[in-house]
Amino acid sequence: MSKKKIIIGVIVTAVLSSFLTIAGLCFAFGIHSSELADIVRFLGVKRFIETRYVSDVDETKLMDGAISGMVQSLGDPHSIYMNADKFEQLKEHTEGEFGGIGVTMGFKDSKVTIISVLDDTPGQNAGLEAGDEIMAVDGTPVSEMQPEEVAMHIRGEVGTDVVLTIKRGDETKDYTIERATIKIDTAKGTMLEDGMGYIRIASFSENTGKEFKAAYESLAEQGMKGLIIDLRENPGGLVTSCVEVANLVVPKGPIVSVVERDGSKEVHESKLEESKYPIVVLIDGNSASASEILAGALQDTGAATLVGTKSYGKGSVQVVVPMLHDDGLKLTIAKYYTPSGRCIDGTGIEPDVEVELPEGATTDVQLEKAKEVLKEKLQ
Repeated sequence: MSKKKIIIGVIVTAVLSSFLTIAGLCFAFGIHSSELADIVRFLGVKRFIETRYVSDVDETKLMDGAISGMVQSLGDPHSIYMNADKFEQLKEHTEGEFGGIGVTMGFKDSKVTIISVLDDTPGQNAGLEAGDEIMAVDGTPVSEMQPEEVAMHIRGEVGTDVVLTIKRGDETKDYTIERATIKIDTAKGTMLEDGMGYIRIASFSENTGKEFKAAYESLAEQGMKGLIIDLRENPGGLVTSCVEVANLVVPKGPIVSVVERDGSKEVHESKLEESKYPIVVLIDGNSASASEILAGALQDTGAATLVGTKSYGKGSVQVVVPMLHDDGLKLTIAKYYTPSGRCIDGTGIEPDVEVELPEGATTDVQLEKAKEVLKEKLQ
């Protein structure tokens, strides 16, 4: 008998051995014949690999790869399957403390770009800058990874090194950086001249709402008359934290509507009766996701003037689903809309006052313009 016939025979046997059981389950749960064919096809390949592959097969890794492949086929840079290690890293990041280098990345136009570098972190100390393009991690080109896998590879055990290949302009250079425990203080405030308060929100993690409220109340006690909220280089994060912040500055009504593909809608609303202070918001091309929700709500309700450059344009919502083996799935399930009904996914938010920040500028001209706009509001 030829090898080809043997292989075909093994596949047929594998498929048929599972067919009756699967067919019974599909009938019981009302699964269509086309779906049954796909299930049988999948199980047939799986069984053939398990029985005929030249080396022993780790069944867990096989299933992990199959699930990961399904997610990758969506072509969505924000959807990713995470094995147990990667899922744990994600949880550490959203809780505000993790082993890493202190940078946040954006994924656009098939590129991985550093959006922001946190102060006093290994990334900043190594000389990384917002706008740097990451070409490889530990020698592996980022083109061989799912976009959000890049972040998972950069994070790791505290005290270990990661090597990033960085392209800046026409120069490409390797940076060896030692990972450290990164404690994120996501919202910090300070009092500027003439009663102007300033709060910088670096990202929206678990404690951002509390941190913003503390900074906001502290500035109010110091006699704040108006507020500048700096969302530049803010990659977003938890929508729930964004809503907590919005309830302090966005007037009563819708903050954001989350719309799923079947048209079902969840509306997050502010309970604030009225804004207490005139507000100016700073945004740039690296303001994304939850930061765009806040900026869009403030702009649509007339509660703030936006200064800077057009935002990133990430208007999709992801849900993180724990799975059965301590692994997890991060999946895009909806798009969000601002109070006026704008969907900014892929387009971004235009500022009311456009101000570019020149490369190498020694003065923050965007912040200076924000001060000027706020002073006019206070007159």
